[in-house]
Amino acid sequence: MQPPVPSSSQAEQTYDLLIVGGGVNGAGIARDATGRGLSVLLVEQDDLASYTSSSSTKLIHGGLRYLEYYEFRLVREALIERERLLGMAPHIMWPLRFVLPQSLSPRPAWIVRLGLFLYDHLGGRKELPGTETIDLDRSPRGAGLKPQKGARKGAHKGKAFVYSDGWVEDSRLVALNAMDAAARGARIETRTRMTDAVSENGEWLATLETKAGETRKVRAKMMINAAGPWVDKVLGRIGRAKNDRGVRLVKGSHMILPKLYEGDHAFMLQNPDRRIVFAIPYEGEFTLVGTTDEPWTEEPGKAEISQHEIDYLCETANRYFDKQVTPADIVWSYAGIRPLYDDHAANASAVTRDYVLDFEKAEDGKAPLLSIFGGKITTYRKLAEHAMQHVAEVFPKADTAWTAGAVLPGGDLPGKDFKRFVADLSVRYPGFPEKLLRRLARAYGTCAMEILGDAKTPEDLGHHFGGGLHATEVDYLVRAEWARSGEDILYRRSKLGLHVPAGTQDAIDAYLAGRSN
Repeated sequence: MQPPVPSSSQAEQTYDLLIVGGGVNGAGIARDATGRGLSVLLVEQDDLASYTSSSSTKLIHGGLRYLEYYEFRLVREALIERERLLGMAPHIMWPLRFVLPQSLSPRPAWIVRLGLFLYDHLGGRKELPGTETIDLDRSPRGAGLKPQKGARKGAHKGKAFVYSDGWVEDSRLVALNAMDAAARGARIETRTRMTDAVSENGEWLATLETKAGETRKVRAKMMINAAGPWVDKVLGRIGRAKNDRGVRLVKGSHMILPKLYEGDHAFMLQNPDRRIVFAIPYEGEFTLVGTTDEPWTEEPGKAEISQHEIDYLCETANRYFDKQVTPADIVWSYAGIRPLYDDHAANASAVTRDYVLDFEKAEDGKAPLLSIFGGKITTYRKLAEHAMQHVAEVFPKADTAWTAGAVLPGGDLPGKDFKRFVADLSVRYPGFPEKLLRRLARAYGTCAMEILGDAKTPEDLGHHFGGGLHATEVDYLVRAEWARSGEDILYRRSKLGLHVPAGTQDAIDAYLAGRSN
């Protein structure tokens, strides 16, 4: 348990770092910094991963298409991180094979193959299999695709390249980084907003406000602005706004459809406008289709898929798959605002996915500030390491990197073997259905034992809300992962919202309200 928050009447607490923003970058930096011996306070205005970090395509990938924009450094760094991350949390991340059909490709096959050759070799690939070429008419991976006009005679679906990347439960990645940071001594405060901050004698004096309207002040020797889409807003709030660097907001939307094809592989679909869309197995029963790239000119915040995006994604799916879809088939959709570094590219799809760290040193009595622009989920750990190089200029003792290969909570599976771990759980808990044990293993890894405890049957886990979610798991999420609402639990700590009966979110909210009384 974390220590109680001091009341506003007490003297301000002083931290080494105040981190603003509870997305993957903020949580990753909090973990890294705390592990180097710094005192850290992270504040997030809503829930962890409320916005961008829970709205990704959920891929650990190098960014094959970024090669078209000559982003070789970014792709190399991401490819190196891809395999490193897969080993750090094998419960929430796993390898995924992608099928790249060529019959509708606007790019010549030789260019695609050259790009995949670079993709296979830029990052020193070790564990993941390399690229192969398949005939979609003969391969099981062609099932579900429809023949294309113009395909050569006798091979109506044409050929495809198959390459490797990885999957990640994005919002759980954020929660696990926050958990590890807290276990090492960081203070994580969700639903807490930094309303303003001033520099006093080389330190920050910040005002924090909770959702309940309670305010207090804290001091910090350095601030890290990891507010994502709000990074510019935070700079304006503390009087450090700049004109030469900024954030460009781009909306990416996804839709969840009933399963479009069989198999555990994903598809990378190329469109005539040269944009790509992924179709990925999702939650066992569905296919995730996304993403889009739409400029966002409104204030940052919650976003929803537009009709234009729905039409675009449906058209893409119908161009490739036998099973035709309409907007009425959408089971769920989500959209996020990506806070990309503004490199002034004309096309939203071409805006760099690289990150920029803007460091303002402690000069003339001003407190040091580090602002994070851009980034992608695959490189969050490396971004944190780069951020810590600037932090070490203020705190020389924090100059030793340590996170590469350090497993995240629950990731210490024996031999990193997920199937073996599930089999061991089944032996240990014979009274539980394998489907429930597998879900708990996927979500929590070895931490699943904290939920299962000495239970003999699911009934021992307390009230069943539906979808295999029991009161004991809810209690764990409140206690260990800062969950405070049914939405937190059903759509960020899990995707059980797709599997539970109507009214479950309200039932969880009522249960949580009863817990707090």
